Amino acid sequence: MTNNTKAYKLRQRKSKGPFSDDLLDQLLDQVKGRDAESLLGESGLVGQLKKQLAERMLSAELNHHRVTEHASGDEPGYHRNGSSAKTVLTPNGPLPLDIPRDRLASFDPVLVAKHQRRLPGFDDHVIGMYARGMTMRQIRGHLLELYGLEVSPELISTITDEVLAEVAEW
Repeated sequence: MTNNTKAYKLRQRKSKGPFSDDLLDQLLDQVKGRDAESLLGESGLVGQLKKQLAERMLSAELNHHRVTEHASGDEPGYHRNGSSAKTVLTPNGPLPLDIPRDRLASFDPVLVAKHQRRLPGFDDHVIGMYARGMTMRQIRGHLLELYGLEVSPELISTITDEVLAEVAEW
């Protein structure tokens, strides 16, 4: 009698994204033994990563601004001046950020512009709920239940009014 069982080798899985498996393993080691919320939630690993990436991008914007202004000779005494705390609304909930600033207040970030309180995508969610026939109160309750966002009826009204004005122009 012959043994028909084959010995299978474990194949190395190819990385299917821009990040190496080693990097992902390092990140996952930090949350081992925790629930899905600690990994995917806004206060978990993904939320922290989103915050860190946004702040890194804002810092890079400031560095670019500093270099271009210095090269043009417009700001010889240019210096950073700390950061300002700002919470922006995202489709997944509030995201607290530290926005870098300069002493002359000439830096105008693109990722999160001055006076901007909502990131792209948030308005689309509100408009989608409104288009499905949800009332202002239902939209407000939905945002509170899913994302923990306490938004005013005025904000919802402002978002939907912007769209209605564009639709009326068509």
